[in-house]
Amino acid sequence: MKKILLLLLAMFMMSGCGNSAQEKSPVETEKALAAPSTADKKILVVYFSRTGEEYGLGNITKGNTAIVADIIAQKVGADIFEIKAATPYPDNYDACLELAKKELESNARPAVVGNVDNFAQYDTIFIGYPIWYAALPRVILTFIESNDFNGKTIIPFCTHAGSGLTGTERELKEACPNSKVLNGLAIIGKTAQNDSAAVQKDVDAWLKTLGY
Repeated sequence: MKKILLLLLAMFMMSGCGNSAQEKSPVETEKALAAPSTADKKILVVYFSRTGEEYGLGNITKGNTAIVADIIAQKVGADIFEIKAATPYPDNYDACLELAKKELESNARPAVVGNVDNFAQYDTIFIGYPIWYAALPRVILTFIESNDFNGKTIIPFCTHAGSGLTGTERELKEACPNSKVLNGLAIIGKTAQNDSAAVQKDVDAWLKTLGY
């Protein structure tokens, strides 16, 4: 009889240990349900970038924004698409600035090459661009107006020479009034070209604030 009681007690204790390891408290369950999940989101990184003569850098063969875009896409497991102007911007820095200024003043919509296949499948769109005259390059608006951003989450990032994002987050909100625009990231162009470790660190910290 004593052996039977000991056996029953052992079985009861083992059963209790198993339940405590598997069950979560109501607080833990609530936190798990409330935590944002990006695992089931289809993510796209789109960007416009420029090569050629660049301020303070000489001639570059990979654009500043392209470098940052590649890092972001790798870290979040996103598809990636480069926005290309049908008529390439001049390699000469001053000539490019002059053209960018004219496009901004006329609120132009330069033609772009190609588009994203099945754009509707993406829930979250990272949009990258250089800052030109404290504004979005007009090709970014061409791309936005060529696609349906309704209901999508937009996450901007830019490269710049010292201005930061300026008013480009506001521009995106105005261009996509039915989208959610999150806080963006600004990387100095020289840093993008010359200090990959610093860019990686900044991207990691930024993505963490967004829940990635």
